[in-house]
Amino acid sequence: MLRQGMFRASASQLLNAAAAPSAGDLLDIQLVQRLCFSGEIVAARTCLERVGQAANASVPLLVALAQLRWTLGEFAAAKQLMDRAAAAGLDSPDQFHLHATLLQVTGDVGRAGEVLETCLRRWPEFGDAATARSNLRKQTTASNHLDFLRGQLHRLPADDGAPGARFARAEFESALFKELDDLGRHEEAWPALARSNALMSSINRYDGVGEAAIAEGLIDVASALRPPPIRPAGTPTGPMPIFIVGMPRSGTTLLDRMLSSHSQVTSAGEINDFLRQLHWVADVPPIGVAGMLATLRRIPKMDLAEVGERYLAQTRWRARGRRFYIDKLPVNIQVVPFIRQALPHAPILHMVRDPMDVCFSNFRAMFGNVSAYSYDMQALAHYHGLYRRLANEWHASLPDAMLDVHYADLVREPAAVLRSVLKHCGLEEEEACLHPERNAAPVATPSSMQVREPIHTRGLGTWQPYAHHLEPLRRLLGGPA
Repeated sequence: MLRQGMFRASASQLLNAAAAPSAGDLLDIQLVQRLCFSGEIVAARTCLERVGQAANASVPLLVALAQLRWTLGEFAAAKQLMDRAAAAGLDSPDQFHLHATLLQVTGDVGRAGEVLETCLRRWPEFGDAATARSNLRKQTTASNHLDFLRGQLHRLPADDGAPGARFARAEFESALFKELDDLGRHEEAWPALARSNALMSSINRYDGVGEAAIAEGLIDVASALRPPPIRPAGTPTGPMPIFIVGMPRSGTTLLDRMLSSHSQVTSAGEINDFLRQLHWVADVPPIGVAGMLATLRRIPKMDLAEVGERYLAQTRWRARGRRFYIDKLPVNIQVVPFIRQALPHAPILHMVRDPMDVCFSNFRAMFGNVSAYSYDMQALAHYHGLYRRLANEWHASLPDAMLDVHYADLVREPAAVLRSVLKHCGLEEEEACLHPERNAAPVATPSSMQVREPIHTRGLGTWQPYAHHLEPLRRLLGGPA
């Protein structure tokens, strides 16, 4: 059914399977994976509860369960499962990496480092562990891994044409860049970043035509919608999401950590539930550019209130007794008009960061085999241009739809900016929001280490040591001559 484009009908079959007696742990795991893909998160969690109940569950089963809990954003539960698996004996580099990642996101950075060291002793060519270890802390002259990284790069094939080998080499180059950058050795660092991104760009081609078509389609469809309701006064019944949108690496994690330090707010993390429910109501599988364009064509005849109802039904468990829960998926900037129609009570906060800072922050990040736009300057400038076009369009056509929160102002004058954010969300001021470093909740983004520090301004102007190398990007972004 899914292959024939019948998204709702395929999801209905999955729900029937979930209601049936278990046919075994391995089949249930596949069922949970498919339920998540279909946006049936509540059923997925219910099904997941019946898997792996035996005390002597195998390591592969524990790891599979941990991966699913990770996918659902239940990081503490995922870590407990991986701790059990580690006690029984991990036997692959991916298992070690997942364990270290869960230790890091739940705050046990020291133990995460120990797991990564063990992993690299057994599998010294495993790039995931090398980049993760470099990102755990700021490297120093007295303590770094430069010799190891250079040694591995000397041993790895320069380019044997295989995507897997290219990817591994790109990860080691990225780790080398990060450590040299930490040490302030910028002229040595840049070539490593350039080599890493060239490899990643060759593996992950940016579909500029497809991205532009989606942007055009979003604007066309949004312009044809009836005017959205003004945010209603009063308190909604039941927990309500707060959406944080913008470019990736624009400061969304910092704002999330500040807001979720409030006694009435928790963070759901980067969840894709709104887009999943949009596809469900459109009855179009969420597969690539074609799937998004087909969904857009159906929106004018859709009941967007149904999207909101389904979204709330699948996500309100994430509030865990709080009035608000944060949906921090930056790409939701694309669907602001539809969020406003579907969930008129929900505040939308738009993080805005200096174009060069936000683009360089993307360019230097190792996102893996996603975010293809981030590995090439021309692609990055194109993607940023589409983002700005959408943000400007939403401001012009829906002037009250979202509140701009400027990253530079947030880190320079956090109390003043946060006051306006809390007022926009209908929340009272709380001192804890100004101390995100005290927030003990898990955080699973590339900024996980930075946001465990007090608010600082070190993220401003990070591109300037590489200004000469980034001149093509500045010109593409339309910077001053």
